[in-house]
Amino acid sequence: MFGTRVVVADSDLSFRRKLKDILNHAGYLVTGEPARGKETLQMVFQIEPDLVVLESRLPGSEGIDVAGIIGEHMVAPVVLTVDGRRQDLGELVRKTGVYGILAKPLQEMSVLPVLETAIVCFEQVVKLQKQVNELRKKLEARRLVEQAKGLLMESKGLTEQQAYKYLQRLSMDQCLPIAKVARQVVLSLQG
Repeated sequence: MFGTRVVVADSDLSFRRKLKDILNHAGYLVTGEPARGKETLQMVFQIEPDLVVLESRLPGSEGIDVAGIIGEHMVAPVVLTVDGRRQDLGELVRKTGVYGILAKPLQEMSVLPVLETAIVCFEQVVKLQKQVNELRKKLEARRLVEQAKGLLMESKGLTEQQAYKYLQRLSMDQCLPIAKVARQVVLSLQG
């Protein structure tokens, strides 16, 4: 994908050069090439690349789950580079933040499909996370309105419909969303 910014974190200089050539020819932009774990994290959080290609056993990452930290903060998808003879590939794929695996020695034909798949899957996860957050906000607003209606019904002897109309009127009079008005009502009637 043209202009996609990639950080390539691998201790093997010849591997990095080969991968960088492949990426440059495909229109990707390699924005960093750290060779240690902490350096990788600092660079990723500074640059905020579109993709991170990360050696699974990167020196300087002992005791640090670099892919997990990047994944937890949803900065970018991580594609791990691993020795193709490793037996625990299935376990590595299940790590937080990992969206693909490139086996060493590098097979040029597999690089771009793995990277593009990782980017697309990450974008879908980000989109779904936004939808989940929006739904949580709506659910919280609805819960507040229901709680406020219940308190109004109890304290003022209103019907459910009257309590809702009361909240609507307050919302319009104060030019505030009904959820904020409901929060104010809950705080005033419970406090």
